[in-house]
Amino acid sequence: MPLLTLVLAALIQGITEFLPVSSSGHLILLPAITGMEDQGQVIDVAVHVGTLFAVILYFWADARLALVGLTRVIRGKIDTKGAFLALCLIVATIPVIIVGLILKLTGLDMMLRSTAVIGWTMIIFGIILYWADQTGNAERTADKWTHKHAINMRLWQAISLIPGSSRSGITITAARQLGYTREDSAKLAMLMSIPTIIAAGALAGVEVAATANGQVAKDGAIAAVLAFFAALLALSLMMRLLKSVSFTPYVIYRVILGVIILWFAYT
Repeated sequence: MPLLTLVLAALIQGITEFLPVSSSGHLILLPAITGMEDQGQVIDVAVHVGTLFAVILYFWADARLALVGLTRVIRGKIDTKGAFLALCLIVATIPVIIVGLILKLTGLDMMLRSTAVIGWTMIIFGIILYWADQTGNAERTADKWTHKHAINMRLWQAISLIPGSSRSGITITAARQLGYTREDSAKLAMLMSIPTIIAAGALAGVEVAATANGQVAKDGAIAAVLAFFAALLALSLMMRLLKSVSFTPYVIYRVILGVIILWFAYT
């Protein structure tokens, strides 16, 4: 695969994965708009693995806490902060896995991969994010996350399987609507991404493993490393900006890009 395609796919995934602007939508648009070769599932999986390691590293303290807590959840004990966090993440992830499997088995996932769908979801869910961000309170922090809120956010996260809606954007919207601060809304969204990316990567990884070869593995490794550094930088910048800036700039970007995409799709 051309190096330029690998670099663009990795940078797009890395930069947009944790921003509320839809990484999957951008990846689908890359070959559609540029006319370049579609990067394929192997590269899609690789760049997601790269971003997975980036978010785990950035939120290592919380990720480690949840991992240790998971061992207690498996034993049926929800008696520590880590176990409670792990259970919330599990609760928040199950619906998106189930809906994802249904879409894949029915073929609806491929039907939704269209520029028109991405254009509309960019605009609609961008406006919803703006509404939640402007009207939501800022009285709750991530350490006050509850099972009830995790259940609420899991239903929102299932919608993110529609290309262009943005997984991080949807979960941030839900958290802001529930009254979490901007920083903690983003933090919860990022933590929820860890089991979701693992599940999606495992599912896609099984499919591509049989067709992978040495060159494909090399391309995937390059894409994963580039996506890792791009994601780490984008995540760090976003979390710093949220201390003083709202989500409005991302909403403006989504609406403008959505209009351009619709123009492209219908003309």
